[in-house]
Amino acid sequence: MIWKPHATVAAIIEKDSKFLMVEEICNGAKVINQPAGHLDDNETLIDAVIRETLEETAWHFNPTNITGIYQWKSTRKNQTFLRVCFTGNCTHYEQNQALDTGILQTLWMTRSEIEQANLRSPMVMKVLDDYLAGHRYPLNLLHIVT
Repeated sequence: MIWKPHATVAAIIEKDSKFLMVEEICNGAKVINQPAGHLDDNETLIDAVIRETLEETAWHFNPTNITGIYQWKSTRKNQTFLRVCFTGNCTHYEQNQALDTGILQTLWMTRSEIEQANLRSPMVMKVLDDYLAGHRYPLNLLHIVT
């Protein structure tokens, strides 16, 4: 068997010093996470973060920068995750759209509230703190080679 990391994306969206988060069920527990998910076949990382944000929050997301690329190994599941985190803004909300399976609700939370929550992974705080520290990289850091 060939080892493969899970390729994921996440979105940091700030409005009025609060961040758009999702409360979801993971392994039977309620956890807090950024809008995030896996890269699907035949989509770009930018397409993936736009799609995942819409599916999980009903907000249309316009990515403007990359805040970082993160690698984390879950010792509980013995799985490695490679996450590209984007920042940007929401353009509009789809009021009648159902949220993805497993998503309980969306929340606008302060950093302090997020820090006190049951987080899906340590990446949640790391990417948020990098964003707050001003980490921004241009989207053209990503290249699609055909």
